[in-house]
Amino acid sequence: MDHDIYLDNSATTRVCPQAVEKALYMMTQCWGNPSSLHAKGSAAARELMESRRRIAAVLGAEPEEITFLSGGTEANNLAVLGAAKWGQKRGHRIVTTAFEHSSVLDSVRQLEKEGWDVCYLQPDRQGHITPEQVFSAVTPDTVLVSMMAVNNEVGTMPPLDAVPAAIRRAKAPALFHVDAVQAFGKIPLRPGRMGIDLLTCSSHKIHGPKGAGALYKRRGLYLPPRAFGGEQEGKLRPGTEAMPALCAFGAAAAALPPIPDSLRKMRELNTFARQELQKIDGVILHSPPDALPYILHLSAGHVRAQTMLNFLSQRGIYVSSGSACAKGARSHVLTAMGLPETEIDASLRISFSHENTRQDVQALCQALQEGLQQLVARP
Repeated sequence: MDHDIYLDNSATTRVCPQAVEKALYMMTQCWGNPSSLHAKGSAAARELMESRRRIAAVLGAEPEEITFLSGGTEANNLAVLGAAKWGQKRGHRIVTTAFEHSSVLDSVRQLEKEGWDVCYLQPDRQGHITPEQVFSAVTPDTVLVSMMAVNNEVGTMPPLDAVPAAIRRAKAPALFHVDAVQAFGKIPLRPGRMGIDLLTCSSHKIHGPKGAGALYKRRGLYLPPRAFGGEQEGKLRPGTEAMPALCAFGAAAAALPPIPDSLRKMRELNTFARQELQKIDGVILHSPPDALPYILHLSAGHVRAQTMLNFLSQRGIYVSSGSACAKGARSHVLTAMGLPETEIDASLRISFSHENTRQDVQALCQALQEGLQQLVARP
């Protein structure tokens, strides 16, 4: 094989040329502090505003509704903990799912320790949450509903449209937060139309650099800050902005292919991958057909995930054994779905970007088959 095949794009993506160029420009030419009042600072402030516009444009939002942060984890923490503080005199219930990203789950678990009532919606074996579950969970004292737009391991998409309806029916004061880290730029998201109050996204999932993320905050919503010491980002994220990363984030967002075109390509690639993988004895697919086509989750026989991952890596093929943030721990997502431990321990996540091809899938399938033949006989 004469080149690496990277199929771990849900963990991170290769930085696109447009983002690299913008980061270099911000470090070498437009390197002023955007809070400075001289010309160099004003030039930097204009670049930051342009990046804010670009992120807002993907969401059909206004630039002033975008707060820049260091990434999806900080944005999720700020949204969940800030929303709880916002709602502490309005109610004491939080609704989320049992297979959210750890940055949401760990935040609500901390709140649970502090006395909050947290309802964890359980997915079925296909990774689905039903609208009926949402309507049953939201009560008049619910102050926050936090739900992923796309699950980061199996790619399922919960019924976001049920949440605002459930909040209205319960006459709850709840804010609606969506973790859109795996969805931003991949599916159409219009938080203003969808009744979403808070939405998080991350640069390095869309071919931008690491260390940059954003929080959409509905116009007029006051969210209590979690850090103090400056006027930047509406006092929600004080401190001098990480200009190279944030402006490169905007450049990456502007360089994204049109969502309909990307979705069409990903559906074709995902369908082809499913067909090829199902020809391999021992492979079990966990992502249902209606999951986001960028993500395809499977179990490979009885070979432990880390063993197969290393086998593939030695051949220049890179996949994941689950969320990169879990660092090899048994997947709480698959556990919540009720899958057998043998399947969980052998699970792999394939995640595509617009850079991937059918040839990548064929190489993966060939290597998987070889791995199953060579590794299954080992003690």
